[in-house]
Amino acid sequence: MLKSTVKVLHNGVKMPMLGFGTFKVEDGQVTVDSVKAALELGCRHIDGAAVYGNEISVGQGIKESGVAREEVFVTSKVWNSEQGYEKTLAAFDKTLADLGLEYLDLYLIHWPKPLNNETWKAMEELYKSGRVRAIGVSNFKEHHLEDLMANAEIMPLVNQIELHPQLAQPELLAFCDKHNIAVTAWGPLMQGQIFDIELMKQLAEKYNKSISQLALRWSLQRGVISIPKSIKPHRIAENFNIFDFEITDEDMLAIAELNTGERVGPDPDTITF
Repeated sequence: MLKSTVKVLHNGVKMPMLGFGTFKVEDGQVTVDSVKAALELGCRHIDGAAVYGNEISVGQGIKESGVAREEVFVTSKVWNSEQGYEKTLAAFDKTLADLGLEYLDLYLIHWPKPLNNETWKAMEELYKSGRVRAIGVSNFKEHHLEDLMANAEIMPLVNQIELHPQLAQPELLAFCDKHNIAVTAWGPLMQGQIFDIELMKQLAEKYNKSISQLALRWSLQRGVISIPKSIKPHRIAENFNIFDFEITDEDMLAIAELNTGERVGPDPDTITF
């Protein structure tokens, strides 16, 4: 059985294994209410980004929840158009102001771009100043990580990537593990496509769990952090109720057989935004 609900990053910072994703959550009261609901249901990890356009509402939800700031792990990301040393520092300041926070727990480069190294220098400075407790990347493949690490003073602590049964990424997981980089899965439910997979339906019935719970548990048992998104309180509660069962080794392997390498999101090597 999974021993802990937190992942200890290589600098000692504890990151909850399950978070609440805010991608495509409508700005305004919808975001405020869903963040509040997640925190009230026991979630202690909120994943956001400047480009989502809802950080003011995310911050308001955290504030209204009444949960102490030090109990909530808050992630944000610098967008592609804000990469570069000075622009990254300014983007970080804006994110903190929008969230109404004095520090971030994790700041990520959202996508690999030519200015990664300059951006990373700014992030290293933010980390050294104590304004962010951990720094990392998102959507980085092995070659992106190798390029960044070759010039980095501080190694990335986290890589947030598209990860689900259809895109299991075992080689990238092994690479990150070798370099003490924690992995977070975005799109763990394949943006809804996972509900059409026959094996997942069968196994969900076998374990008397929902397909969402099964998919999230599968990620957790691989040592991967997940950030599912929902604006419905009962779905949020369901997503966080995955610590009372364990998928057998045999069924873990069966789910791994679903890996076709197909993405539901963009390929980091061919993005044009």
